[in-house]
Amino acid sequence: MSETATASGKTPVDFWFDPLCPWAWMTSRWVLEVEKVRDIEVRWHIMSLAVLNEPKIDELPEEYRELLETKAWQPIRVVTAAWQKHGSDILGPLYTALGTRIHNEGQGPTRAAVEGALADVGLPADLIEYFDQKDFEFDAELRASHKEGIDKVGQDVGTPVIAVPGPDGEQIAFFGPVVTPAPKGEEAARLWDGTVAVASVPGFYEIKRTRTKGPDFSNL
Repeated sequence: MSETATASGKTPVDFWFDPLCPWAWMTSRWVLEVEKVRDIEVRWHIMSLAVLNEPKIDELPEEYRELLETKAWQPIRVVTAAWQKHGSDILGPLYTALGTRIHNEGQGPTRAAVEGALADVGLPADLIEYFDQKDFEFDAELRASHKEGIDKVGQDVGTPVIAVPGPDGEQIAFFGPVVTPAPKGEEAARLWDGTVAVASVPGFYEIKRTRTKGPDFSNL
């Protein structure tokens, strides 16, 4: 994915998400705002917090282990199956439908929320059968997509991962930005311009400040 322009002539922005993550959800809504005011086109990809945390699952607090061993797998299985059976163009609309139900409406990553999201975008209802499929049919594809995104930024981050063409045409990638609420209009554009400028510096490593508020994790 080293293209510097999409078929529409816009700059491609590759975005890896897990529908479970409220921070990724906020960042995704910001990127869609940027798409309105900058000449970019978002291309959606999946990654998995469950896969990311597999090597250290025994080190996590019990409540996070339960979340990552069960709930974290369920929605992403259905999203992966939808991608494999209906193509990558469905990922953006399905993510929006899922995120609206899981995060905005407080339904959480439940079976009912995923069923509703499938209906919202006109996907076959039987995709919900993948929700609890233990021997997941598309596990290799899920892990390959996850690896492609996480390899760009390293194991010590999470979701989202964003990759864009750099000044020399090669991709630059970064985790985040973590932002809430999602900026709109020119504020969204300014954050985009600054984020890409900082990430384009070869020696750039990290910028961070203390978090004072964030999205509500209680419905997960």
